[in-house]
Amino acid sequence: MNYETSVRADADVAVIDRRAPRRRALIIGALVVVAALALAFFLFGRDKKAAPVTAKTGPAPEVTVVTPGRQPVAGTVTATGNLAARVEMPVGEPGAGGLVTRVLVEPGQWVQAGQILATVDRQVQVQNLAQLAAQVNVARADAVLAQQELERAQTLVGRGFISKADVDRRTATRDAANARIKVAQAALNEARERTGQLDVRAPAAGLVLTRQVEPGQIVSSASGTLFRIAKGGEMELRAQLSETDLAAVRVGSLAKVTPVGSDQSYSGQVWQVSPVIDPATRQGVARIALSYKPGLRPGGFAQAELVTGEVNAPLLPESAVLSDQTGNYVYIVDGANKAQRRPVRTGQVTDKGVTILDGLTGQEKVVLSAGAFLNPGETVRPRNRALAR
Repeated sequence: MNYETSVRADADVAVIDRRAPRRRALIIGALVVVAALALAFFLFGRDKKAAPVTAKTGPAPEVTVVTPGRQPVAGTVTATGNLAARVEMPVGEPGAGGLVTRVLVEPGQWVQAGQILATVDRQVQVQNLAQLAAQVNVARADAVLAQQELERAQTLVGRGFISKADVDRRTATRDAANARIKVAQAALNEARERTGQLDVRAPAAGLVLTRQVEPGQIVSSASGTLFRIAKGGEMELRAQLSETDLAAVRVGSLAKVTPVGSDQSYSGQVWQVSPVIDPATRQGVARIALSYKPGLRPGGFAQAELVTGEVNAPLLPESAVLSDQTGNYVYIVDGANKAQRRPVRTGQVTDKGVTILDGLTGQEKVVLSAGAFLNPGETVRPRNRALAR
């Protein structure tokens, strides 16, 4: 091989070496374009409806279900109102009045009928009583003298010493003297009664609620109320009820009253239902009688739960009843183990659960607590649980 041939061969090799990287770059670029087109077809070129589900489907969720059945449930209504004495007796000064000398009771004390609550100075009245008593004695002495004179005249009239007319005059004098005794005695009794009225007394047995008089105070019949007494210590709750709820309450209905700020409840009974409705508030009053308890204070605020009767309905735990903007509902599990939404109408909510007035027969399998995480038609695995009665 001559020198010229060798140089030409080296030049051809150099040309081939420069073209090799370009060819590889073109091949790689073509492969990238093909891959991009394939990916675009895979993502956008196929029908989405025909795309297979790639997510793995897990097992059906397990839910606890209960069959509530039907049972007698007490219908109740809730109301609020003020506590007060069932019969409140305002006590004042019934007599002429005067200076109060003693106050013998305090609020919270029990008193008996006729017990003295306060006394009023009676020095003037005592002197007047002494004067009237003396007048009674004078009248009696006059009557005795008139009787004696009549008897002597009767012995002399037969002898002719005095006339029959004198006997008649002495008889009239005797009768007038006896009449004056009665007048004086009546005046004395009246004064005694007026003096007795100076004492402020309890009209009946009960609990003293308020005292508005102090020793040294001047009182009279115009002074107003000096004491307030709850007759027999009996209390009541004047419960405010809507027009609809009031129609369901009857005299004799039982009630449970809980004062505000207390966790203790007291049993009572409706003794009066208001015959009228306030046209402004559309409410009426049910008066609930209560026995005296230290925790029941007149003027306090309390809540009452009144029993209006019984209904035969399903009773569900509160966790089973859901609600949204369309109303209350529950989830039930049908025969194909699919969750179905069922709208319901609820009644009273008690410690035992929620009364279902409409929407369930009681034989359904109701989801107990996982309803918020279910969708209508979703397949579930129900696990039965018995309800506590």
